[in-house]
Amino acid sequence: MALTKDEEEMVALVRDFIDRRVVGHVREFDEPDVYPEEFIEEMKGLGFFGLLAPAEYGGVDVSMACFARVCEELARGWMSLAGAIGGHSVITYLIKTFGTPEQKDKYLAKMAEGAIRATMALTEPGGGSDLQAMRTYAAPGRHEASGAGPSTDGYTISGSKTWISNAAHSGLFGLLCLTDREAKPAHKGMSVILVEPGDGFTISKKLPKLGYRGVEACELVFDGLQVPADAVLGGEPNKGWGHMMRGLEVGRIQVASRALGVGQAALEAATKYAQERESFGKPIWKHQSVGNMLADMATKQQAARLLTVDAADKLDRGERADMEAGMAKLFASETAMQIALDAIRVHGGYGYSKEYDVERYFRDAPLMIVGEGTNEIQRNVIAAQLIARNKI
Repeated sequence: MALTKDEEEMVALVRDFIDRRVVGHVREFDEPDVYPEEFIEEMKGLGFFGLLAPAEYGGVDVSMACFARVCEELARGWMSLAGAIGGHSVITYLIKTFGTPEQKDKYLAKMAEGAIRATMALTEPGGGSDLQAMRTYAAPGRHEASGAGPSTDGYTISGSKTWISNAAHSGLFGLLCLTDREAKPAHKGMSVILVEPGDGFTISKKLPKLGYRGVEACELVFDGLQVPADAVLGGEPNKGWGHMMRGLEVGRIQVASRALGVGQAALEAATKYAQERESFGKPIWKHQSVGNMLADMATKQQAARLLTVDAADKLDRGERADMEAGMAKLFASETAMQIALDAIRVHGGYGYSKEYDVERYFRDAPLMIVGEGTNEIQRNVIAAQLIARNKI
């Protein structure tokens, strides 16, 4: 689907921000693993945190196709910046799509301006991509209201989550947890609860990472955190699996777009270097081994982009896109990893040096392979949907 004029202008705005403010300054934050506060503040002012929020709440309300393009441009400059709006945008989408009127009024305007930042809380220390093995439990019971108000129906949450991006800078967490331990299968007893920091909720120090630096990933511990009943997304418990699976379609398109950005940056770096570097009296791209590598890199990058566009268009049409989003995430992430490695090969010994950015692309690319459900899980999702759509 072609973008509107306003959406094309939004993509151009992001591209200008990346080229003007980010490219050339990433090492100031990536190498010391420092949170890029100044970039995030500018992104708030430019409306990037409101991309999927409705216009009536001050959001930009772009199509999923435009959102994918924006995320690609951000990741082209620095993948961590695309990650800074990743979980936030998924929670925005979930509240917009499934939230009660009260939840929309409470959160969406502040989320659109970046005053409240949000993130997803799914992965558990012993479960990884196996969400059916979830242990975090929200026990129904009385919730002690703040102030002098009476106690109300609510939940008491116990459990832990890990590898939660943006945790230290988020004021809202879309927590997927059990609200009915007796449900069979387990996903029928899950809810998404909109959790804010408070007593009984601890956020650990950030976990050290190979890449995806600057933006933190932390462990969350819930030890008797009390929340009111109206914190359940949509107001009705045990609907969370369907809500989050829809959200993960957005998340996987976003991760595919991040991979596209890393792949594009690596391709551009290799293409530039192959024209500047000479060996045996000619630019190295004219050597067949390097020229063929560039051709394969560019072809795979374009194929990954088309898969991502297809998944985004399907979601924009209101259709189920779990298979398409899984395909895009799978192929784009594997492609980004291969392009990043090939870019190092094109650079030769310099590709292994921090003097060139290709070593960072190689460190950042693996996140998209293991994040938002590992690629091994993606293959399971794709196969299951392929059979479901083509039963004999």
